[in-house]
Amino acid sequence: MNILITGASGFIGRQLVERLAPHHQLTLLTRSVQQTQRILGNQHHYLESLDALSDVNHIDAIVNLAGEPIVAKRWSKNQKQRICDSRWDITARLTQLIQQSSNPPKIMVSGSAVGYYGRHDDKLLDESSGAHVEFSHDICRKWEQEALNANTEQTRVCIIRIGIVLGKGGALEKMLPPFKLGLGGPIGHGRQGMSWIHVQDLISLIDFLLTQEHCKGVFNATAPNPVSNAVFTKALGKALNRPALITTPPLALRLAMGEMSELLTEGQFVYPKRALEAGFQFQFSDLDNALTDVLTK
Repeated sequence: MNILITGASGFIGRQLVERLAPHHQLTLLTRSVQQTQRILGNQHHYLESLDALSDVNHIDAIVNLAGEPIVAKRWSKNQKQRICDSRWDITARLTQLIQQSSNPPKIMVSGSAVGYYGRHDDKLLDESSGAHVEFSHDICRKWEQEALNANTEQTRVCIIRIGIVLGKGGALEKMLPPFKLGLGGPIGHGRQGMSWIHVQDLISLIDFLLTQEHCKGVFNATAPNPVSNAVFTKALGKALNRPALITTPPLALRLAMGEMSELLTEGQFVYPKRALEAGFQFQFSDLDNALTDVLTK
């Protein structure tokens, strides 16, 4: 297939390109073509902007992973708008291009996040669960709707609500420094849910959805065994052979990070019901095995 990938230079995108490159022709959207070429190679077709396209008749599939990192900066009013616009605008433009095409792509896999559900207690959530309305939900709700607008008899749309991705980079990389120093531990009471997925399972799920014609709609991209923050931090300490006993007070995070701290102090337990029903098999369902695999490579 000729696959258009947005967000190809990001943590997930780079590994997706590595997985798909041997079998497909890739068109990569990136703001810095030269820098991305140095990382991903010259064998791909590169685009600096979707404005260069009037249709996507030559594209068989789209994977839409673009978006300003949600934890890049404190959530000022302007930063919140950048987070939203970076997701909504590209997704709306992709949908417009699909609608303008006489021979549109057969599939678009578009990113979202478990933040769609907002904060929840210990209830196990699947794709049919309701949401607590807050900033993370607002981002994802419109992001998903812009993508679903492309759904027709010719183009099926799959939304992936991604959890905490475990791999070399991303959220885990930001967690490691204090744990390596023996200063890690639970956040607050530690009961908040952490819905995680090994990066290789996430890449495999995207690849699976690209080829499974019976799949469309929303899929939770999380491992089948979400855990509490306390369990997660204990497992991370164990994988690093370090203690994980120092509790971080929520107030300290609030002072340091502002509203963004709610990503750490609140959470949800998310279950990938639809992916499992579709026949997808997770390689890493156990948190200890997933962390050991990532940290020993």
